[in-house]
Parts: sequence; C-alpha cells; structure tokens
Amino acid sequence: MLLKYTLMFLAGALGAVLANRGIAVFNDAVRPIMPEYREKRMSRAELAATTFALSFGLIIGFGIPFSLMSPIILVHCLWLGTDIIGVFFPADWDKKWYTDRKNTLGFAGAAVAGGIYGIGLLAGLQWFVDAMQQLPVNVFDGLSILGDPVLFAFAAFPALAIAMEYGFKKGAAALMVTVVVRQLIAISAWYSSADGCALLAGFVMLLFFAMQEKNTVSINMASLFGDRVKNIKKNLPYIALVGAVYGMAAHIHLLVGSNLTLLALAKNQMTDAVNLSVISGFSYIPLKGMTSLATGVWVTDGFGFVVTAGLLSPNLLVAAITGAIVIVLEASSLVLFANVFDRFPGLKKSADNMRAAMTKVLELALLVGSMMAANKMFPGMGFLIVAGAYCLNEVSKRPLIKMAVGPIAAIATGIIVNILAWLHLFAPAVK
Repeated sequence: MLLKYTLMFLAGALGAVLANRGIAVFNDAVRPIMPEYREKRMSRAELAATTFALSFGLIIGFGIPFSLMSPIILVHCLWLGTDIIGVFFPADWDKKWYTDRKNTLGFAGAAVAGGIYGIGLLAGLQWFVDAMQQLPVNVFDGLSILGDPVLFAFAAFPALAIAMEYGFKKGAAALMVTVVVRQLIAISAWYSSADGCALLAGFVMLLFFAMQEKNTVSINMASLFGDRVKNIKKNLPYIALVGAVYGMAAHIHLLVGSNLTLLALAKNQMTDAVNLSVISGFSYIPLKGMTSLATGVWVTDGFGFVVTAGLLSPNLLVAAITGAIVIVLEASSLVLFANVFDRFPGLKKSADNMRAAMTKVLELALLVGSMMAANKMFPGMGFLIVAGAYCLNEVSKRPLIKMAVGPIAAIATGIIVNILAWLHLFAPAVK
C-alpha cells in the first residue's frame, strides 16, 4: 500500500509540475491553448479557468465512474486534475523555475498540491469502495459484470472503422473474418485469447486498406514544426521521469490510460489488456502527435505505450526503465510519425476512425453492461433506472459523455437499493 501511495504522490506531483511549466498536459483540448499563454495572448487566470472548464466534467463524468469499477485508477482522474492544479500556480515560461522566486514557489506549490491530490484520489476511491462493501446489498458483484460486454465486443471496432472509411461491404466482410478467427481460435485451444486474436485480425485488415492510399507530395515536418519540437526535446528528462513512474504504476495495476485496458485488467485478462493498450496507443498517435507538434506541449501519458511496457515488464525496476525509454522515444519520434502520416494519409484516417469506432462500441457495450449490473443489484428496477438515465441524458442541455452515463446510473442504482434496504423497503439477497 505504501508503494501505491508513493507512486500516486509522484505521478500527481510530476503531472502538476509539467502543466505548470508548460511541458505537458493530459487534456487534448487544453494543449492547443497553451501557446496562447506562452505568447502572452492569455492571462494565467484565463488559462486556469479554461483548463478547469475543459477538465472538471471529464473527471467527474468519465474518470471516476470507471475507476470505481475496479481497484485500478483511470489516469483521467489523476492527470486531468493535475492539469487544473498545475496551471493554477504562477509560472513564467521564459525563465527557469529555479532562477526566479515566483517561478520556484509556483513550481513547488504545484508539486506539493499535485502530490497531495494523487494521494487524496487514491485514499478517496479506496474509502468509497470500503464503504460500499459495508452496505446491506452487495454492489460490487453487480458492478463486476458491467464490463463483460465490452471485453467480448471490443474486437468488432476495427470492422466498424473499416466500414466508416471504406464502406459497409468491406466492414461487413471484416466483421465476418473477425468472427471466424475468434471461433477458430476458441475451439483450437492453442492460444488463451480468442478475442485478442480476433482484434488483431481486424486491425491487420484495417492497416491493409489504409496502406493503399498514398500521398505523392510530402511536407517537411521538421522545418514546419522545428521550434515546437525543440521545446519538447529540451524537457525530455522531466518527461522520462513521468514515464518511469507511469511504467511502475501500470506494472502493479494502479494506473492505466484506457478504459478498455482497465476493464480487461479488472477481469485478469492480461493478454487482452496488452493488446488493447497497443491498439489504443496507435489510435491516439495522430491526435496526440499533431497537437504536440503544433503546440510544443507534450502529452502527460505519452501515446499510451508506456502502459504496454509496464504490463509486460517482469519487475518494477524494468517497468521504470522501459517506461522512461518508451515515452522518450514517443516524444522524440513526433516528426517521424508526422512524416509517415503525411506519406500515408490513410493511416491517419484509420487511426481517427479507430478512435471513433472504439467510442461507438464502448457506448453500446457499456450501456448493455450497466443494465446487466443494475439489474443484478435491483432486479427489474435496474433496467428502468439505467435506461431512464440514458434517455434523459440524450435530451439534456448539458449531457454527460454517453459512455459514462451507464456506469454512473449503475452506481446510482447500488446507492438507491441500499437506501431502500436501510428503510426496509427492499429485501436484499444473501450477501
């Protein structure tokens, strides 16, 4: 437990420091506005207010609901929060943090506040889980099945990505191949993850279609974004530290960056978790890479392959070393990736479509899983609560992210049924 709290303090402190110094932020929507502050077109107060507005809702509506479903924390809870903390403290990016009193105080304040936030987040989530376990109706048995549809449905999103870009017929053919591969692997019993193989088959087909499209006129990305890349490269030591801490946290299943990976790890499906971390990392390269190139501000968690390195590492030391190496390689390869995507524009489209397809499959699978979980806790009524919450969210003026509505409604169902049990209006099954 001490190791977990130590890693959470370090991850929170580093995340806040990187945001404070304009080195890296986690929120993709915040990254494009960071140059506005650097170039004196936005005040610190305006930057802080904008970051809060863009990040807080995601913490409450996305990060926390997924983190409550397992002992693993989705990094959105941590690093969206440290984005807010980091930019709140004063910093002049034209000066070194240790050469100016105001910068030093801002740097130290961000580090301490970010570290405390990390510890508080871990303690708070653990307290909530412990409190829920003391309730008369067992909530976690229900929540444990929430992710089941996701784990079986995720292999379908390469086929959906193909259909989105190359047409329904090719998408349908890809889905048929995916289904056949999964069944053949399942009955052969020679490999432990039929779903992982099915996902890989769909991903290979997607890459095949994407590579057919080439661009004969390329752009020299190094000259176009040279100054921005220099800002990232000069801060590689700080970025390496985050990678080392993140690698260790992923190794002990404390922090992950993808809700799909989180759900797989919660079910102890390591092979699927590794596969999903790779696919998720690939799908975010264009978005994270291009915003980093254009702004000179890196991504706190990198492309996501640090999680892969952490999960595959045999021990903490190797996880720290490989985590640092992987994130440095990611940051150093921005121009390379930009040139590849410029040469093969189909790859960028495929990554964008993969991300959109993942979201669509997740929305559906999590809605189904949430209904199953809520119904297990509160037979019959659970379906009504989740369906009602989802439909109301659809017509809300300020809707939550669709994939978060189901889990939030399922958690709310657990709270409601326990309140009713406390009032003797519901007879719980044997706990």
